[in-house]
Amino acid sequence: MVFMVDYLPRLIDAKLAELIGQLPAVSVTGPRATGKTTTARRYAASVVRLDREAEAVAFRADPDVALRGLQEPVLLDEWQEVPGVLGAVKRAVDDDPRPGRFILTGSVRIDLDTQMWPGTGRLIRLPMQGLTVRESGKRVGGSLFLERLLEADPGSLVPGESTDLAGYLDLAIRSGFPEPALRLNGIARQAWLDSYVDQLITHDVPVIGGARDPERLRRYLEALAVNSAGVVEDKTLYEAVGIDRKTAVAYGQLLKNLLVLDVLPGWESNRLSRLTRLAKRYLVEPAVITTALRLDRAAVLRDGNLLGRLIDTFVAAQIRAELTIAASRPRWYHLRDKNGRHEIDLVIEFGGGRVAGIEIKAGAAPSRSDAKHLEWLRDELGERFVIGIVLHTGPRTFDLADRIIAAPISTIWA
Repeated sequence: MVFMVDYLPRLIDAKLAELIGQLPAVSVTGPRATGKTTTARRYAASVVRLDREAEAVAFRADPDVALRGLQEPVLLDEWQEVPGVLGAVKRAVDDDPRPGRFILTGSVRIDLDTQMWPGTGRLIRLPMQGLTVRESGKRVGGSLFLERLLEADPGSLVPGESTDLAGYLDLAIRSGFPEPALRLNGIARQAWLDSYVDQLITHDVPVIGGARDPERLRRYLEALAVNSAGVVEDKTLYEAVGIDRKTAVAYGQLLKNLLVLDVLPGWESNRLSRLTRLAKRYLVEPAVITTALRLDRAAVLRDGNLLGRLIDTFVAAQIRAELTIAASRPRWYHLRDKNGRHEIDLVIEFGGGRVAGIEIKAGAAPSRSDAKHLEWLRDELGERFVIGIVLHTGPRTFDLADRIIAAPISTIWA
């Protein structure tokens, strides 16, 4: 049985409210089913569901007329179902740029169609990610993990509630989709996730990319799942799937457009040479990994390589949600040199060239050897290096070296 629940505050709430209060149009973007509509409609006086044919008809016929008379702010949900509505919003905003007029939500990037209005200076995008553990625990207030990293105060990097490897794995498999994460269990939750992946393969991608071969695309998604949180050559992926490079590039771009795949660039610095420019790929939602590969917790625990990738992907999902709301406007990368001697899971770059390094371990008792690449980066960067942290599945926080600590993964949402 499914029960209705009260609204769960999201990390973007405060920023969304501020943008709506000062700008004429805001677009909330993000993967499908991450709660964009639920969040946006709290700020709307009128809601138009353009994925419902009865509501879409008038907007297809004359979007300018259909917009008139609606009480503002107007939420245009799934705007991409009637792309012409974007032009109507543009014209309305050009004529009257008062703040708080329109909110747009959808799962497809606005710039997919070259004829779409970019909205420069008028339509501002706010990315929304899947539900984080911080949000599900109703802890959206207080300092963000990224802000605490920048402060470089180990005293602020305290763990949250105690859990272990199996507990973190359960959180990853539960998913960041509000519907299955909050309201479903067991068979029903897995059926929802299976349906999500099937919808992605058979419906969502053809909507933006034309006719595709669902089975080859499914194999490509499986290859990405096996290699999530990895730095792998394109050739390795497309040869494993049995497709050519052109097809693989097209599939990858389609999944990026749908905000299912995230690609982190390699970090570059004038002070360091021979750094690879190969990207690090993440499936945005860790539960898509286990769903695509048809694995349960026991199967993941038997595969050390996949276990590490799933934990890395889960941690990245928690941090990704903070990137667009952190006041310091951080950017993230990965680091790997060309000969493979040094590799760091995540490099967070703050303003002024300040850098924090993050290593992610599935083990519960990291040692100084797990921080050796962070020590190398610290020594290379000097004062630019703010802090290094080894996130692990154990219960304790402790020092590993100068400006480098080990801390439980739960520190992110403490």
